[in-house]
Amino acid sequence: MDDILSKQARITDLHREQQSSKVAMPSKFQVFRGQGLSVEAFEKMKKTKGGLMSFNNFLSTSRNREISLENFARLAAFNTNSVGILFVMSIDTAIYTSSSTPFVNVKDIGFYNDQEEEILFSTHTIFRIDRIERIEDKHTDSLWQVNLTLAGNQDDDFNKLTAHLREELDVAGTGWSRLGSILIKLGEPVKAEHLYQLLLEKTSSNGYKAQYNGQLGTVYQSIGEYLKAITFYERAIDIYKKMSPPSQLNLASCYNNIGSLYRDMGEYSKALSSHERSLEIQKIALPPNHPDLTSSYNNIAVVYYNMGEYSKALSSYKRSLKIRKITLPPNHPDLAGSYNNIGLVYHNMGEYSKALSSYERSLEIQKISLPPNHPDLAKSYNHIGAMYDNMGEYSKALSSYERSLEIQKIALPPNHPHFAQSYHNIGLLYNNMGEYPKALSSYERSLEIKKIALPPNHPDLAGSYNNIGIVYRKMGKYSKALLLYERALGIQKIALPPNHPDLADSYNNIGAAYCNMGEYSKAVSSYERSLEIRKIALRPNHPDFAQFYHNIGAVYYNMGEYSKAFSSYERSLEIQRIALPPNHPDLATSYNNIGMVYDNMGEYSKALSSYDRSLEIQKIALPPNHPDLALSYSNIGSVYHNMGEYSKALSLYERSLEIRKIALPPNHSDLAGSYSNIGSVYDNMGEYSKALSLFERSLEIRKIALPPNHPDFAQSYNNIVDSQIIDDEHEDEELSDHIHKNSLSKVNVVVTEVTGIDEAELNDLIEL
Repeated sequence: MDDILSKQARITDLHREQQSSKVAMPSKFQVFRGQGLSVEAFEKMKKTKGGLMSFNNFLSTSRNREISLENFARLAAFNTNSVGILFVMSIDTAIYTSSSTPFVNVKDIGFYNDQEEEILFSTHTIFRIDRIERIEDKHTDSLWQVNLTLAGNQDDDFNKLTAHLREELDVAGTGWSRLGSILIKLGEPVKAEHLYQLLLEKTSSNGYKAQYNGQLGTVYQSIGEYLKAITFYERAIDIYKKMSPPSQLNLASCYNNIGSLYRDMGEYSKALSSHERSLEIQKIALPPNHPDLTSSYNNIAVVYYNMGEYSKALSSYKRSLKIRKITLPPNHPDLAGSYNNIGLVYHNMGEYSKALSSYERSLEIQKISLPPNHPDLAKSYNHIGAMYDNMGEYSKALSSYERSLEIQKIALPPNHPHFAQSYHNIGLLYNNMGEYPKALSSYERSLEIKKIALPPNHPDLAGSYNNIGIVYRKMGKYSKALLLYERALGIQKIALPPNHPDLADSYNNIGAAYCNMGEYSKAVSSYERSLEIRKIALRPNHPDFAQFYHNIGAVYYNMGEYSKAFSSYERSLEIQRIALPPNHPDLATSYNNIGMVYDNMGEYSKALSSYDRSLEIQKIALPPNHPDLALSYSNIGSVYHNMGEYSKALSLYERSLEIRKIALPPNHSDLAGSYSNIGSVYDNMGEYSKALSLFERSLEIRKIALPPNHPDFAQSYNNIVDSQIIDDEHEDEELSDHIHKNSLSKVNVVVTEVTGIDEAELNDLIEL
């Protein structure tokens, strides 16, 4: 960066030479460039055939094909790690104005003097990839020719790309400011920081000082140093206020940025205040439907969204969309952004069909307005994938996520933070599918990228540790999960304010791990710490409070304190009724929880009523084969099972299994649960051979789906033992005793491994 600044004058001279170079060149000509390209980069290029590409440096080319081929491309072809490429570039000078010629003839100062006839192109000159074909060679099959055409104003994709970049990088002031913005977008915040610090030292203009302070705020915001970012934004505000006249729109921008920081810090009231201050300034300074107002409405909507006030968020997003429809062309990318935002709110309101419709409208616009591999399309595919994930349509979700990742691999540097989000999404999907090793692999890849791209205590790293912990908890590895949750909490305590909502999430996770480990007092303590934070950070009936009461209810339920569990679950439901739409899937979860308590209390009619209400909501809110419906059918089956109405129970368990077979992978642990339930009914009906077969099928799935010491194995072995004993009593008492002992030994192995109790001690307990 220092070199660029110090050589600014020479670069300017070179640029002037470029502008006069066009006169000395024919109107149409070809140039050549030979070089090596890594196998990975070449494969990536082949996928973008027909698309646009640029070189990220000054590009030296030659009008002499032989020098480019023999001295560069062919030599590179014999390197085992690379492919030799001969670029053949077709140039039409007519597409450039006299002020924008991107090349200069430097034949008199090139290494090969006038033999090479060197033409030097500006950095990031854009070409279209026309053809890619192998050059026949007796000695190597790694020599290729790539035909490129210089792109210019006649190219529709080029125009779309440059227009979009201009809008994205709409930074007032010098080209250096725009360079800093590009560095931030490329995930190079350290370089951007260095650039802006240098610029700040060199300038004497108050306007530029304010601007560079603001840009430094953006840099620190991007790396999670929120307090430092606020300091720089406030410095910018102080300078703007002292300017004559005060720079109103720049003030509004700084207030918006500060609002975003407070939002990220979980200080929503401060965030809302800053965004509203920004909007207030803009309403005075701008016409009523000016596009800049949309940013403020969007920012206010995001705060309301985080506060769980979805109707207010939706209203602000729709206000923003209304302005954009008035001021922008019908397929402008910003309209796509608005539809994405609205989709996100509907998503959280549980209105999945509306959300999907909004996301698809967004994608439709982006396909028209953006190049085919623009990163924004990847975001839309991610949103659609998340929607399908919540709808239980896992194959569609995976397809969308993979399309997103495919675009990012073409459009972004290898360790860009956006990759981390994609791998996170795929991990979440595999987690929901019960494919825990794949989930772990994706989450760990996400964490790996974050470790490269982010500072060591960035809050996003905590998110990854929490995600990995959730998978381990589902695998029954509670101590590992607990360690990861505590690692996440440690980072959050360093990176975030003491009452940030993300800390509440970590305490929740820790509470869940303790609950699974049977350490209920520790679980309650963690949950209560979570509640304490949320009471400070959130409004009284925020949906997150419902989650707290749900968690506490689960602890009491596991402790067998059903009246306390019932009270907590009802409080959760009460909050959800206030905060969420009437048929939100979370309400169904609460009715299921309440039904479960009634079932265990023996109040079967009340249990059935609650389960039926849950199922009724799910039928409205979810697709017909969503896994959550399977759970409801299973729960209702459980009540009939307990009531001794075995035929009804069997029918419902089989309906549940039918849905799970459609919705879940073939060896998902929930299928094991279904087989176990059906087996239990047959066991009670005296059809022991059928029961045994189903219990063994359940065990078979668990052996594939779960780690060897998962607690669910104990249930499987117990079921098999009981079924074998009863079945064998009808056949042969001696054989029965043998099977009983053999099966008990299996149970002993599992129990000793899970609990740590010595086997001899366990045998003594069994005898007692």
